Order: sequence, then C-alpha cells, then structure tokens
Amino acid sequence: MWHVHLEAPAPTRLGVLLPRRDLAAGWMLMVLIAALAWVLTIGQARHMGMEPGTMGLALPLFLVLWVVMMAAMMLPSVAPVALTWVRGISRRPAGPAVRALHVAEFVSGYLLAWTGFGLLAYGALAVTGRLVEGSADAGRWIGAGAFLLAGLYQFGPLKGVCLRHCRNPMFQLVRYSRFRPWAKDLRVGAHHGLYCVGCCWGLMIVLIPLGLMNVAAMAGVAAVIFLEKLWRRGPWLTWVVGIALLVMAALAPFQDWLLPGLENAPPMEEMSRMTGLL
Repeated sequence: MWHVHLEAPAPTRLGVLLPRRDLAAGWMLMVLIAALAWVLTIGQARHMGMEPGTMGLALPLFLVLWVVMMAAMMLPSVAPVALTWVRGISRRPAGPAVRALHVAEFVSGYLLAWTGFGLLAYGALAVTGRLVEGSADAGRWIGAGAFLLAGLYQFGPLKGVCLRHCRNPMFQLVRYSRFRPWAKDLRVGAHHGLYCVGCCWGLMIVLIPLGLMNVAAMAGVAAVIFLEKLWRRGPWLTWVVGIALLVMAALAPFQDWLLPGLENAPPMEEMSRMTGLL
C-alpha cells in the first residue's frame, strides 16, 4: 500500500498471496516468454546495424520489433504484478491453463500500453534520422539531450509516483478488482502498463544514442528497470542512475563511444565477417 514517509516502501511480497507452486509456475511462464523474446531480438539485431533513425523500417514492422523488445526487457519486472493480479487479487478459481490465459491477457494489455509509446518512439527516431543526416554534428547534441532528459527525469515527481506504483501496486490492484468483467485482464494490464511507461520511458530514450538494436544497452536498461522495481534499494539506484546519465550527457558531445546509435554501423554479422570471426 502507499506509504507517506521518506523511506521507500519495499516491493510487493507475493509469498503472502500465492502458493509457492503457483508462484514458481507463473514465474517460469513469464521467464520463458521473455527468454524467447530475447532470442528473437538478438537474432534480429544480428541482421541490422545501429544506424540513426528508424533503420529503414516501416511503422508496422517497427512496432512488431518494438513489442518483441518490450516483452524481452519488461516481462521479468512485471511478472510479480501479473501473477498477483491473476491468482492473488482477482481470486478466480481456475486450472493452470485458464490462469495462463488470464496472464496472457494481462500481458497483452501491458504490451498494448508500450505499443502506444512505440508510436511516439518511431516519430522521435524518424526526426532524429533526418537531423543526423542533415548535420554531421547533430548526433552529438541529440545524444547529449537524450541523456540529459533521461537523467533529469530520474529525479522528477512523475517518475517517483509511477515507480511507487510499480514497486507496491496492491492498492491499485484492489481497485482494479471492481472493474467490469468485459476484457478485465486486458484493461488491468493496459492500466498498469501506463504506470510502467511513466516510470521507464526516460530510460528507454537512452537507446537513441546507445542504439535501438544494441543488445548490451537493452540488457543494461532492462536490468536497471528490474532492480528499480523489485530490489529493496531500488529508489537509491534510481538516483545513482540519474547521476550517471547526467555525467554521460556532459561527456556525450566529446565521446563518440557514447553515441553508437547515432552513427552508421554495419550489421553484427557483417562486422563479424570483417573481423574474420565467422
């Protein structure tokens, strides 16, 4: 529940609501989905470079790739909320297959919220590509601006509100239980997804300078998101990451290694052939 004091609340503890067997089965399902999404993302990254902009992708194809990326990066951190909702809060007696269906509907709504953000990301990437193409130095300042915005947002009030929800969503989940039955799991997942977008969009924009298909950067961002939400000291990590991003903003105009996503680079397979690794 919400706590009005300076110390951040601990993340939701599922062991109180869920039997360990159900908790383990749910976690395995979510981890398997995330692992499959990582395999697909890494496979796609091998065929694509880290060029600025939309990488030549049309909007529908970009959104498909974006949803797969979000499944890979976000599902491990959203698993506790999905499982708590389906098994602990909604309290609908059902077998494993039916519960898995409810989890899938929740996750679909969650990813729908991130798809909406993907539309904005596509527009931002398209503008970025045009600016970098028109000016050799534009990428340096775009990168610095992305790091600066992400760093400042880490300290902002909206980040704090959304992070508190993601770390301790029990109050909202109880309210969701009064939703009308029609597409209930889908709507609950989408509503929680909006909070998650509010919590994490700043971290996502650092993929503009670091590279949208930069697997190492994606893994790093996913790890920060996971720890922010589930680690007891997650709020402190938020501040540490914010300071690091501000330092990167100051360095970006002078350090090309911080801007691989704003320089044209060959696909990973091509780079491997060039270095004789394949």
